Amino acid sequence: MSITFTATNNLTQPAAWHRLTPIWQGGEEVIQKSLPHTQLAPAWQLMLLGDGSPTRHLELLTGESVEVDVIDMSLIGTDLDAAPDLIQAVPGPRLRRQVWLRTASGQRLAYATSWWEASHIDEYLQNRSLPIWASLARLRTELYRDVRGIYYGDSSALESGFGVTGPFWGRHYLFWHHGQPLTLIYEVFSPYLTKYLGAMQLNSQNQ
Repeated sequence: MSITFTATNNLTQPAAWHRLTPIWQGGEEVIQKSLPHTQLAPAWQLMLLGDGSPTRHLELLTGESVEVDVIDMSLIGTDLDAAPDLIQAVPGPRLRRQVWLRTASGQRLAYATSWWEASHIDEYLQNRSLPIWASLARLRTELYRDVRGIYYGDSSALESGFGVTGPFWGRHYLFWHHGQPLTLIYEVFSPYLTKYLGAMQLNSQNQ
């Protein structure tokens, strides 16, 4: 597996990451109540609103191991990086990591950006080519995945990266460890997953 590693000390203009331009978005109240199935089908809600490991879910869905292509690791200092406001819960100086999650056979399934306290990333991501879930599972790290935002939107960069047209569904959440925020993660899933999860929305006749 080829890994591209990019680190920059340019704290005023960090490299871009791929945030969706929302058509619709929701916060904690929406996440707690769930969405109408005509907006987001039940299987997709399990993927986006559940607190389980998306990497593990993707492995179970596809029957393949899920691997990581690291495309960026940038030191961003105290820059807010156009990230969700929760980035302020992660102590600085910060490091931003961008990855593609793909099957062993090469199919891209998801894109993720995560923000870490720079001084702690070596402790938790000892092998940076592993998915975060796999790295933390090896350390037997106890975590709580706190989903705080959900998005439906567009991104030309992700259309190019996934090789499919949008819009896309995404979310952001905090990982908590020992009562403290460990990392903020922003994930976007490929519509390719309709092969396993079915349609993203159900029409009213299906309910």
